[in-house]
Amino acid sequence: MDLKNLRLFGLNISLSRIQTIVGLAAGLLSITGGLVAFFRPPSDSGRLVAIVQDAKTEKAVPDATIEILTLTDALVTTLTPNSYGEASCTLGEGHYRVRVNHPRYAAEVRDVRLMSGQNTEIRVQLRSGSSIGNAVRRVFRH
Repeated sequence: MDLKNLRLFGLNISLSRIQTIVGLAAGLLSITGGLVAFFRPPSDSGRLVAIVQDAKTEKAVPDATIEILTLTDALVTTLTPNSYGEASCTLGEGHYRVRVNHPRYAAEVRDVRLMSGQNTEIRVQLRSGSSIGNAVRRVFRH
């Protein structure tokens, strides 16, 4: 058997010709994939991932309540973290307020901006005590 010339479907085809055809096919597929990705309409939503932890131990707080609000405090959705303290949702592009509550911790609030087609991750570390006590400590600390 001659490795330089192969007999395929009754035709004599050289190995270099097969390599050329395979290379051209791979190049065309690569270019087509790039064009499809480039011309695909952009998503108008982004993914928000919130990770809730205890500030001292950095352990997950799975039973917290995460409220996603507009900047005018209108409720958009409510999430509950999993056992790793993570919760996620897909929202339209824009600015949101994230409020995390738990009975044993002071509430924490963050303002976030979601970009279309991107993931936005926020880490919220909850501190023990009431929200009034923490507010007083923050005032006197600064």
